[in-house]
Amino acid sequence: MDAGDGGKAGLRRRLLAARAALGAEEVAAAGEALARLVPAVPELARAGTVAAYVSVGREPGTRALIDVLHARGVRVLLPVLLPDNDLDWALYDGPSSLAPAGRGLLEPTGPRLGVSAVAKADAVLLPGLAVDERGLRLGRGGGSYDRVLARLEAAGAGPAMLVLLYDGEVLAEVPAEPHDRPVQAAVTPSGVHRFRTGA
Repeated sequence: MDAGDGGKAGLRRRLLAARAALGAEEVAAAGEALARLVPAVPELARAGTVAAYVSVGREPGTRALIDVLHARGVRVLLPVLLPDNDLDWALYDGPSSLAPAGRGLLEPTGPRLGVSAVAKADAVLLPGLAVDERGLRLGRGGGSYDRVLARLEAAGAGPAMLVLLYDGEVLAEVPAEPHDRPVQAAVTPSGVHRFRTGA
């Protein structure tokens, strides 16, 4: 898929339409593939703490992945959406520790750890709609994860940052703004795509 005209908004519409056309089997298969692939990524294999997220809608599924990490003894942080679209964090303690929240989200019910808790993660798994060959991620436009990435940079934290996508969402280029920060890799059902960041 090409970024084409229309900037970020136009590209988001096209990517969301493509996801909406996916069948339940494709979504489930992507989630199963990610649960196999992501834990084997070297940065995740060594991680004691991983900041992840609970997928919603047609996002590539993360529930099985979160359970694999948790069962392996990884400390999994999950986001809690705040009214200003920033993200607080809480620990995942199994499926029963999740509860429905606004915007169709499932969020952890445990004690809130604060917006800066993500800086203690060894790896951060990011949602997105696409990523380009520079490692620049296109999100949904709410800015929540832009804040997370800025907070990590300000803290001098250097976790591995990976975006979870479908095949076909790794593009030659996505529209970028000065505040956009690159990720090191994308994981899709077909494998791991690494980027040279900071070049």
